[in-house]
Formats: sequence, C-alpha cells, structure tokens
Amino acid sequence: MSKISWKNEVDKRKAEIISETRKFLQIPSVLDERSAGPGHPFGMSIQDALTFLLKKGEECNFSVKNLDGYAGYIEFGQGEESVGILCHIDVVPEGEGWSSPPYAADIIDDKIVARGAIDDKGPTMAAYYAMRIVKDLGIPLSKRVRMIIGTDEESTWQCVDHYFKHEEMPTVGFAPDADFPIIYAEKGICDIKLEFKANEETQGTLPYLIRFQSGRRLNMVPDEATATVELAAGSEIKLKKQFNQFLKANNLEGLTTEDKNQFTFVVKGKSAHGMEPKLGINAGVYLSQFLQKLLPDGEAKQFVDFITAYLYIDSRGHRLGIAYSDEITGELTVNCGLISYEVGQGGSVGLNIRYPVTKKGEEMIEQLQLVAKEHHLSLQLLDHSKPHHVDKEHSLIQALSKVYEDQTGEKAELLSIGGGTYARSLEAGVAFGPLFPGREDVAHQKDEYILIDDLLKMTAIYAQAIYELAKA
Repeated sequence: MSKISWKNEVDKRKAEIISETRKFLQIPSVLDERSAGPGHPFGMSIQDALTFLLKKGEECNFSVKNLDGYAGYIEFGQGEESVGILCHIDVVPEGEGWSSPPYAADIIDDKIVARGAIDDKGPTMAAYYAMRIVKDLGIPLSKRVRMIIGTDEESTWQCVDHYFKHEEMPTVGFAPDADFPIIYAEKGICDIKLEFKANEETQGTLPYLIRFQSGRRLNMVPDEATATVELAAGSEIKLKKQFNQFLKANNLEGLTTEDKNQFTFVVKGKSAHGMEPKLGINAGVYLSQFLQKLLPDGEAKQFVDFITAYLYIDSRGHRLGIAYSDEITGELTVNCGLISYEVGQGGSVGLNIRYPVTKKGEEMIEQLQLVAKEHHLSLQLLDHSKPHHVDKEHSLIQALSKVYEDQTGEKAELLSIGGGTYARSLEAGVAFGPLFPGREDVAHQKDEYILIDDLLKMTAIYAQAIYELAKA
C-alpha cells in the first residue's frame, strides 16, 4: 500500500467533521438524576448523546452495542486482540458567565465554543472519524478496533465498572482525554467527604449562619459560593462595608442581598479542573475565610474555622499533613470542591485529592482520618482510583511516539498528569491528546472551546495511531 496522507483524508471530510461535532456538542449531556431510569441511568440528555454516537456507527456499518445506557461501543476489524479507544460523552455543568450559549456550539474565531468541546466530546468525534477513515480505506487489520463510550466519567465511573463486568479488556488502548504528546502516568484520585454533625443547640449569638453552599462537583474548583446569615437589626450597613472591603482586598467579585434580617453573601471565583486548583479561584474557601471573622463562637464557626485552617490557600495538603511530591507525577493536590451547611443539620466538605504514583494512598487516608478524629468529624471515602503508570519502553508508547512525531515533526515527550482518564482502566493504556503543547487548558471552564485546526489535526493523528496499533 502506498503511503497514506492522513491529513488529506481528514481534509476530504472537513465540513462533515465540523458539522457533526457541532451537532454532538449541542446535546447538553450533563448528569441529570431527575430523568434517570432503566436504560438511561444518568438521565435522558446523556442517553441522547449515546444514541447519537451509536446511530452514527450503525449508519456506517460498524458493529455497535448499547450496554444498558451505562456505556456503549463502536467496533470494526477482526482478530483475537483489540485496540481500545476510551472516550466519554458526559460533561460537567456549564457554570456561569459564558460569552455565548454553552450548548450552541457557535464558531467564534475559528473555535467551536461549547461545554464538552475539549473534554471530551470534540476529541470523541475526532476519534470516531479517525476510525471511519481507516475503515473506509479498507486497510487490512490484525486487531479489532473498538471505541468504548463512557457516560459517567465526570462523576463516579459507574460506566466503566458496568462495561468491564460485561465486556473484554482491550489488549492496548488510549484515551483522547488529556494532553499531547503522551500521558504515561496518572496520579491516584481520592474523593473524601468530611461531615460535621449538628449540635442540639443550633442557634447562638447573632449573627449566625443559616446556610452555606459552594460547588457543583468534587473535580471542579467552585466558581461561586453563597452564605445566608441572620443579623442583628441595624448591622446591615456595617457588614456590607466589611464584605466589600474583603472583596477588594482579595481581588474578588461578589454581591449581597437582604431579606428582613437575613443577609446573603455571594462570592464569585473562577472555575477550573480539580486536578490543578491553582488555575482557579475557590469561591467557597474564600467565603469561609470571610465568615470565620464574622461569626461568633459556635457550631458554624467551628465549621468555617476548619475549612480556613486546612484549605485556605493550601492546595498541596501541607496543613492536612499529606503533602508529597515525586519526579514522575509532581505534587499532591487538594481541591475543596463542595461545601454545604444548613443550620440544625450540620455541614460537609468534599475533597478531591490527586496523589503521586509513588505515594501510598492508604497512608494518606489514615492521616486524613487522624485529622477528622481530632476535630470530631466523620470521614467517608467516596471513591478511590489508584495511580496508573505504563513503562516508557512499552510497545504502545513506542508506536504512539512514532505517530506523534510523524504528524507534528515534534519530539513525543512523555508526560504525567493529575487528571484521571479512562486509560487507567486498562493494563496497557495511556492518555493521548487532545490538548496540544502550548494550548490553553479550558476544560471545566466557561467558554470552553476546541480550535477547528486542532480538531482536524488530532483526527489525522488518531487515524494513523489506529493504523499503527492494529495493522496486519
């Protein structure tokens, strides 16, 4: 077979790739427990996205399967062994402050702007069209190529558990859900919930905290926090002045509202992926720090004292006693993704912790249990995914390195990340794109986008990767 120009093959399909990617992004595939049910366990919008993709596979004569709405696959080729391409179609909530509607998928300055554009629906479409190209060319393959479609990656990974209960483990594979060139190591990920029980006496000296809410997901830096406080009559002007001074001192935006003797404080932060909290501004932690100075001694004061003492401007776990770093994956990170408090019911703090591959997760959890016990808190381990690491000399990495260097002319440096991709579900799996070196990481942020040139470029890369990994 003559040398294939993967770029030319992509260019032939350019208009279709852009059009179908936009249609896919216009489906608001966010977890919706209200519409969940048999066959659509994460809600109807996620099911719509799964149906959209599987239907495209059927129309092009791929083998497809829907696994009870938890996952699906699109497959072609033959052979005992298989190459897995692990994608996900669920997205995080859109958040506030978008310049264009988050599901319009508008094209602005050669970018498709939409929630899920880069994480992970845009790259999923790139991988799908890469499969289409290899299939259309009729290239002989010695392995089956299977796109595994997850529906719950941004939450609890129930989709992966369900998939591997019913289906085989691919021999090798990659996830288009991180950075180029190649992610060969991923940190361990721990989701922790710390609970503060309410005391019998819930209301004390004014002002007292009625409720406090911050965050939508553990793996997102909260971009907004709201606290409602009962005030003593006549103190509104003073407190509003104090709050405005606090906002100015910390270069934050916020607002206040009044309803009788109840005063609501709102702090605006900046959303970011929980794997690197320093890229965001945690509205919840900042509001805790303000409330700490406002509230008198009592249950609510103890609650915000804890948050401020252990989490305020410390995303590396130093004050929790779990700070750690290694040469492979760098520093441990802590994201305070959820804060909730209701007078009379107590409160909770949700942490998303990413730890290096050489750190023992069990030791870290034991240390957190000691901290919780010291402050009379209960600790619940919500989820724990251990670190993932593929040897640099593995044939998978050698093949993908060749592909990346062929397509870009740049050296395929091996990287590690704090994010967790489906690659860790495989014995031999790595994350491979979609974010090119030097590009802005806008996953989980407002105005998320994918550059059209990058969408097409990654499609060519994935097409050659499929060929190199599965060719006869």
